Amino acid sequence: MEDFAQILLAWYAREGRDLSWRHTHDPYRIWLSEIILQQTRVAQGTAYYHRFIERFTDVTSLAVASEDEVLKLWQGLGYYSRARHLHKAAQEIVARFGGRFPKTFEEVRSLTGVGDYTAAAICSAAFGLPYAAVDGNVYRVLARLFDIDTPIDTTSGKRQFAELAQSLLDPANAGSYNQAIMDFGALVCTPLHPHCEECPFSQHCLALAAGMITQRPVKRGKVSVRDRWFHYLHILCKEHTVLCRRIAGDIWQGLYEFPLLEMSSADVEIKDLCTSADFQKWIGTDWHLRQRISLPRHQLSHQRIHAVVWQIEVPKLTELAVSYACPIAKLEQYAIPRLLERYFEILSETTK
Repeated sequence: MEDFAQILLAWYAREGRDLSWRHTHDPYRIWLSEIILQQTRVAQGTAYYHRFIERFTDVTSLAVASEDEVLKLWQGLGYYSRARHLHKAAQEIVARFGGRFPKTFEEVRSLTGVGDYTAAAICSAAFGLPYAAVDGNVYRVLARLFDIDTPIDTTSGKRQFAELAQSLLDPANAGSYNQAIMDFGALVCTPLHPHCEECPFSQHCLALAAGMITQRPVKRGKVSVRDRWFHYLHILCKEHTVLCRRIAGDIWQGLYEFPLLEMSSADVEIKDLCTSADFQKWIGTDWHLRQRISLPRHQLSHQRIHAVVWQIEVPKLTELAVSYACPIAKLEQYAIPRLLERYFEILSETTK
């Protein structure tokens, strides 16, 4: 379609979303918005964008912040590797570019956590560079419009869609074009119930004509999901509890949680727990079980977490627990997984 970009931009002028980061050409703010909106709805991400801009007014202020502070501000958004990468990339900008955001695609692409899509989105919106940004929305729009059955999660598929997207790009309006096709995919050409009756391309849509709308785009296979059973020990000793930081190599790296015993099932009794060596290292032999709270199942992209919190009172912390003691009054200063946020919400609801 030779006039694809023209029709798309005309639609965008009428129907495009009014988003804060679209009123600036500041690459720092555009970069921040793109990282926040990865795997996050716009409605949720907007509040976090403003929160970060208010606290970290420029890339240097973000770079010199502690990781704990960045993670705490990010709490609730999930996919915490994004926050760690954001922080590391800010430090790279300060170290490698003197605190000034890089201006070429290759330099932007070299930052931690920045892939082809994010680099193209930043460079087109901030600097007007002619790079097509290709994400899930773009895959969906183009797969349907041209009825492409190449799986989008294959090397050949990614190459095919990248070349097609670049060929359709309006190089004189690259930033607006990329924003337009994102909005079009989010508002009209939606995943489950596309609004084909409102689509300005409906007469040209090959998948619609072939009755294949719901079959496009094609993916090669689904990610396998595994179940995990977490048993948290919420230790209470006078004015203190115990908090550990999650290590690298697993979910929620860098976040804080109660001592964790991972078991093969959620169907575990306190008598089963208290005989384990880890329980005795954390709790000791003198303890009182206050309550056992089962949390709602927590779904991640590749894992299902089934969690139970055992609230246990002890007169004295063990030698191990002392090393991780945390004043209860300071708990809110630490970034914790959404799973444990839900635990505190349940506690609050039951004590009203």
